[in-house]
Amino acid sequence: MPNLTCSQDVRIMLQETAWLEPENFLLARKISLLEKTNNENVWQIYLNTLALLGLEVWLQKRLRNKVITRDISRISTAGNLKVDEFKFCTIATENLLSEVIKIPRIDVAHFYILIEVLEEEEQVVIRGFLSHNELIKSSNNSKLPISDGFYQIPLSLFDMEPNHLPLYQRYVEPSEFAPPIVDSQVNQISEVIQNIISKTNTKLSKWLEGLVDENWQNLDSIQKAKLNLEFSTRKINEDNKKFKIIDFEINSEIRKVALIIGISTESEENKNKIKVLAQLIPINGDNFLPHNIKLTLISKAGKVLQTITSRIQDNCIQLNNFKGEVGKQFSIKVSLKNSSITEHFEL
Repeated sequence: MPNLTCSQDVRIMLQETAWLEPENFLLARKISLLEKTNNENVWQIYLNTLALLGLEVWLQKRLRNKVITRDISRISTAGNLKVDEFKFCTIATENLLSEVIKIPRIDVAHFYILIEVLEEEEQVVIRGFLSHNELIKSSNNSKLPISDGFYQIPLSLFDMEPNHLPLYQRYVEPSEFAPPIVDSQVNQISEVIQNIISKTNTKLSKWLEGLVDENWQNLDSIQKAKLNLEFSTRKINEDNKKFKIIDFEINSEIRKVALIIGISTESEENKNKIKVLAQLIPINGDNFLPHNIKLTLISKAGKVLQTITSRIQDNCIQLNNFKGEVGKQFSIKVSLKNSSITEHFEL
């Protein structure tokens, strides 16, 4: 019988995983190619981004009502997520063959999360984590070696039970793990990396010019009988209403829904203010939406502005129409049980 007091091998078998979606790989490729660096670093940036996105998916399932903010300003070394006042730094690896983990000194966080990226399997494994306090304590006590700006951390120092992490977030104050204030130069954000955020937003004002991202389709691609668009859409030109198909797995069955976005200018005189319609409808032969599917409007700062949940036999749900000036950013999240998809927009 195995000795559970020394259970690192046992814990590794009990994997905490998160599946990666096609859009995660697309975003990771875009970010990795933005950095002008050698091929080895491009690959590491790619892995760092997948690790960051995978951890975000994993945390969303465990911290249901929390807003998770993504930071890719230093993705060349690691990615960061912020939940409330806690900061999580992702440490990406392709395997755990090494007993030494490299943590960048420049990335200061409350917790450092070790993530194994299994690209071919399209998933990540959350292997364990180390608190900032433990990192500094170990560094002071044992003079941890530093090479090329990275701490060389023994794997044995990591807590190999990832599910401890959400408990810390819920029940312990961030000040218990407070990282030191870093130099302002360290916090300087690369303009090139910041630009990727705006590049991955869907720019709705461009639709008025006939410029539409290939991921969004015209309504005539769906049977009009299935659209249920009689209410609240009559004042919006058909050309400015687009949809995107979203897949959810329910009891091993794939259910498809369509997120419909419609836009119009407030008036001919004021084209800088845009009205937005957001709807969710069933497609693929379904008459009704999945029960309890949610449509949520989120501000750029991460604040939930609106949420609507489908009832039994709802064939459409819709957010209250809203408007804003050109350049305003927001997100719309579609969620069902433990799965969610978030689309980012800019007016």
